[in-house]
Amino acid sequence: MKKILFRADDLGYSEAVNYGIEKSVKEGMIRSVGVMVNMTASEHGVSLLRDEDIAFGQHTNFCAGRPISNSKYIPSLVDADGMFKTSAVYRKAKVDFVKYEEALIEIEAQYQKFLSLFHKKPDYFEGHAVASDNFFRALKDFAQEYGLKYSGLPEGKNPNNLDKESYIVVNDHKVYMSMESMNDAYDPYDTFYKMINNCRKDGVEMMIFHPGYLDDYIIQHSSLLLPRTKEVVFLTDSNVYSDIQQREIKTIDYRDL
Repeated sequence: MKKILFRADDLGYSEAVNYGIEKSVKEGMIRSVGVMVNMTASEHGVSLLRDEDIAFGQHTNFCAGRPISNSKYIPSLVDADGMFKTSAVYRKAKVDFVKYEEALIEIEAQYQKFLSLFHKKPDYFEGHAVASDNFFRALKDFAQEYGLKYSGLPEGKNPNNLDKESYIVVNDHKVYMSMESMNDAYDPYDTFYKMINNCRKDGVEMMIFHPGYLDDYIIQHSSLLLPRTKEVVFLTDSNVYSDIQQREIKTIDYRDL
């Protein structure tokens, strides 16, 4: 049977984003949600969804907000004010400035915060994409040491440059990844139907979303804006859900991998 997995990233980014993700879960098709545990809106987002029967992942974040660990121990990750360096800084960097050992310190701190919020291990473990091989190497090594279900990136790829054969392996399951939200003229319906019309039987098709509404914080701190609202509409569209059922495609979450 063909299978698809819909994943929503960024719970905790802002209250408006939290409300959009909440709607995408409670009235829509999202069953896997990645949590940014270091943000000021993290606990608000968790409070909206904690009791839902969905998979919660640690969406490890190194480029928004303030770190959980003491900034003096992770100088390569922060600016002069002790805030995380932004994704724009990562994109402009000529070399990987992230120190592997410092990355492990902050990953551990965010992991402990996740445990305090949910009182259980994350159902999956991955990272908010930044241009740093050391970040992803540290994530993978940490997941292996702690026995976590790591969901990384295809080797040699970044999430904004995925071709149709891009996949990862999660617990021996081949997971084909699709994410086009940063593309010009992005339409989640187009991305979805490209994926579903070519749905493969040798693995799982995963489409990554960033659903949400907009508030001042997200407008000031994220380059991804209107696609978030479009994705809320798509994910709560009953016609899409009916089409999935008619095609006899099984929807799963990370707990099924």
